[in-house]
Amino acid sequence: MAKDKTTKKTRPPLAHASASTGTAVKPPAWPLFRPPLPVATLELDFPAPALADKIALVRHFWPRSLCRSYVGFLETLPLTLTPGRPKRGEAVRVNDRFQVLDPAFAQRLWSETGLQDVVLGEAARHLWGGEVIGLNPNIRVYRYCKGHFFDSHYDDSNLVSLKPNETSEVAGKTTWTVLLYLTDDCVGGETVFYPHGRELEKEAIAVSPEAGMLLLHKHGDDCLLHAGREVLQGVKWILRTDLVVRK
Repeated sequence: MAKDKTTKKTRPPLAHASASTGTAVKPPAWPLFRPPLPVATLELDFPAPALADKIALVRHFWPRSLCRSYVGFLETLPLTLTPGRPKRGEAVRVNDRFQVLDPAFAQRLWSETGLQDVVLGEAARHLWGGEVIGLNPNIRVYRYCKGHFFDSHYDDSNLVSLKPNETSEVAGKTTWTVLLYLTDDCVGGETVFYPHGRELEKEAIAVSPEAGMLLLHKHGDDCLLHAGREVLQGVKWILRTDLVVRK
């Protein structure tokens, strides 16, 4: 994979700085959350304690049965293969994706899964960079088949507006990426972080896909250099959104 040798001050435009929000795509009829969530006590876990302010996990966020149900549904969506030639300054990635602006589904993920309680818990509030008001309505679906990968990159922070109380809009910005793994029957496909901004395996922090697990990592100016390793066998499915704080 290509090296990113830039420093934080001079690095190129970030790979997830999205010009398109999927506004032309009609939101799909997402399946219900069955069984009702959460099915287990949800807690934050930190795979690298020294980086607890940058990387966090929520295990057993979804049961495997719900993950299987969603994968079956996602397979019916019109996914498109990411172009092999990225724009200047963007990282190389090869995967299938679907993107849609869906405030209603983002609100369901936030309020009907237990995520809101975990994020707003007293022990975690200091992590998020402000008062969290919900999730980014820009919902992304990623499918990584054999040979697919996402080269080293940084995730950008974006400005969004939410209606947390279904009344007036509130200006916000995204601060943490939220990835929900739906499968783990693949070889490879780890999300790997490089805490010192250099692609050295001895420094890498690798998170393996685990069906039903959330991976949250800080993005924007404090984002860690990270990558999605190549899938060598099987298929990796991910749902993506972001935490939004009041601006």
